[in-house]
Amino acid sequence: RTCDQLRCTACDFRVSLFNDYIWDQSCDYLFFRNNMPEFSKLRAKMIKKKGARAYACQCSWRSIDELTDLQTEQQLRWVCGKH
Repeated sequence: RTCDQLRCTACDFRVSLFNDYIWDQSCDYLFFRNNMPEFSKLRAKMIKKKGARAYACQCSWRSIDELTDLQTEQQLRWVCGKH
């Protein structure tokens, strides 16, 4: 089950998600700070990977390719905006 309206409580930005992509390892804070949420700019550091999903706000990012409970990641400040 995935919330499609995640919001970051640290940067107060909506978390974007991209199906069938992962983030390149060279991604850093400034890349997301300067390019969110412009897909055309973000694509420069996205890698196609079937079945994966890339998540990002302006201060955090994750590539997920298996079932993962994001609530167990202490450094993430993402909450579901549906509640």
